[in-house]
Amino acid sequence: MFSQQVYISRRTELKKNLKKGTVLLPGNGESGMNFKDNWYPFRQDSTLLYYTGINIPDVYFVLDIENDQEILFGNDPTPEEIVWIGPTTPLREFAEASGIKNIKPLSELADYFAKGAPTNKIHYLPPYRSETSVKLHKLLGMPIAEVNSKCSVSLIKAVVKQREVKQLEEVEQLRNAVNITAQMHTYAIQNGRAGKTEKQIAGDLQAIAIGGGGNISFPIILTANGQYLHNHASEKKLIDGELVLCDCGAETAMGYAGDMTRTFPVSERFTELQKQVYNIVLDAHNTAIEALKPGIKFLDVHLLASSRLVEGLKGLGLIKGDTQEAVSKGAHTLFFQCGLGHMMGLDVHDMENLGEPYVGYTDTLKKSDVFGLRSLRLGKELQEGFVITVEPGLYFNPYLIDAWKAEQKLSEFINYSEVEKFKNFGGVRIEEDFLITSTASKLLGDPLAKTVSDVEELINTSK
Repeated sequence: MFSQQVYISRRTELKKNLKKGTVLLPGNGESGMNFKDNWYPFRQDSTLLYYTGINIPDVYFVLDIENDQEILFGNDPTPEEIVWIGPTTPLREFAEASGIKNIKPLSELADYFAKGAPTNKIHYLPPYRSETSVKLHKLLGMPIAEVNSKCSVSLIKAVVKQREVKQLEEVEQLRNAVNITAQMHTYAIQNGRAGKTEKQIAGDLQAIAIGGGGNISFPIILTANGQYLHNHASEKKLIDGELVLCDCGAETAMGYAGDMTRTFPVSERFTELQKQVYNIVLDAHNTAIEALKPGIKFLDVHLLASSRLVEGLKGLGLIKGDTQEAVSKGAHTLFFQCGLGHMMGLDVHDMENLGEPYVGYTDTLKKSDVFGLRSLRLGKELQEGFVITVEPGLYFNPYLIDAWKAEQKLSEFINYSEVEKFKNFGGVRIEEDFLITSTASKLLGDPLAKTVSDVEELINTSK
């Protein structure tokens, strides 16, 4: 946990922003994988972590703003439970570390709401787990079908306002997560050799994340089929000459995430064509980084990177015509179907459970529903203290190519006869994490091999 004052200050700021009402933050519980007591790894709700730092299952936090009351509901394990899990830190110690003075057993939670203790508006966030929806339905006495629709927009906006700007303590946690992530990528690049399966390497990467004190921040994407955006590791054996796309991240014990991508050859060197495609992506990546600063819309940075990708694809003969017109019509989305990046923090896609319209956009800048742009999670103006990813890519998806070619979609820009030659190429993505500073941006963590020559050198130093 951070210092007690960090959590007290966060809750004070929340009260100031909301002004009235009662905030209900349900913590997560254990969840069975294939039977009740065989649990998935526990992961606390990020917003409860942010305001309390308490990282144990089955706790609820209530903040009554008008009456200036903070209550932590939870139980210490019984002697019978300690038989299985061993002794744990008492709940009162967690509460003290967080600056919460009022602790009540879970058995009193239902009565607290049933007897109308909160006489003002109850604020809660949209649940992302079905069991949380059920709990809210029972606690608040509302039809389960209405739980999501009656969540508090004012609480969502207040939480986003705080969590999107990272404090110094958070930046340090994120830097640690990114450095462990870089260790994972170094291992992948040096050990992604022919004959190994994707899962073998992915398993080793998860071990590095766990050894760093936390775990992975999302299921590892490690694949020789990088043309599919989120293709997880399989039993496929790597083959000499292939490209491997590795997108992975470590999460610290306090829940802060790293998220990086590297693409590398199974062989000692990139082929000439692989090098050309890689350098197009690297150019878009570096161009986007140079544009990062407070006040610029990330949507505009995305479109800038897209223009650089189009320029590179024109050099390969895959796209023709005016670059800006091609981007405005979406010709680039045959090869770049997703967004340039996203917020990162206590979630790898930070606060995504609160809704992209609130996290990545504003009341005046609405999210697009156009293919490609609808996958851009962040579009609004950047602020000092934001932590974001930058991850352009080129993906030669044979199914999408066939579908577009069949209808000759945007054929005024796309040379389908040349694109056809790339259907077995795969995909390339390069991703790094950045803190927005007062004037520009700063790379989070230690630098990791990124140029063609540096990646090749890293491969060959492992021999």
